[in-house]
Amino acid sequence: MSTTTNTTHSPLFEVCLDSVASAIIAEKTGGKRIELCAGLMEGGITPSAGHIKTVKAKTSLPIMVMIRPRGGDFCYDNDEFDAMLEDIKLCHTLKVEGVVFGVLLPDGSVDKVRTTRLVEAAKPMLVTFHRAFDMVKDPFQALEDIIAIGGIQRILTSGCERSAYEGLDTLVELTNRAQGRIIILPGAGITERNVNKIVTAMNAKEVHVGAGGTKESSMEFRNPYCSMGYAVSAPEYALKVTSASKLGGMIQRF
Repeated sequence: MSTTTNTTHSPLFEVCLDSVASAIIAEKTGGKRIELCAGLMEGGITPSAGHIKTVKAKTSLPIMVMIRPRGGDFCYDNDEFDAMLEDIKLCHTLKVEGVVFGVLLPDGSVDKVRTTRLVEAAKPMLVTFHRAFDMVKDPFQALEDIIAIGGIQRILTSGCERSAYEGLDTLVELTNRAQGRIIILPGAGITERNVNKIVTAMNAKEVHVGAGGTKESSMEFRNPYCSMGYAVSAPEYALKVTSASKLGGMIQRF
């Protein structure tokens, strides 16, 4: 693949991560905003207060905190929704720059009532409607519904495909239909090999990347008979961390 540099503009790189170590790497490597989560193997859930406070203390990057009470679908019961509202209150207390959430109805449409309540609770923080968008029945109707709610600055989406590269045609169409009313933030599966094509095709001003890597655990004794997760789980002794080489490789494309 060609390594031609895109001279049009350099997009803002938002880095999705779940550790203090990754946040420090992201800032040093040139990331400009953090989406802070826990449980990335579940697609991201709400991080703890201590996690948020420590990342704020160790970096100067704007932080968008994931507001998602569990993995799985995006249709929440009343108790789960109450927990989301409480987590938004906590984010106000911790003085983060923004929050990230998405709520759907069982029919695959945006839950406009609950999304509006979350937006109102979040003000004046920034708001991203996250990849719940990729599970909607009609992405173009969902786009209009989210814009109509107001107070949401961007939609994080892969174009309703497994990766932004696979969903690129839809991402371009969403960008065209948005007409500057909201930012379409491409994310999922973006790598050094495809980032330039995605950004160029969309004329994207921002891009959401994971740049995931691993580092070896410092544990010397390792119990081979016990695991802390389900039968299929993350390795106990390979720690997930943002890869400076992967993130740097993408940023250097511009």
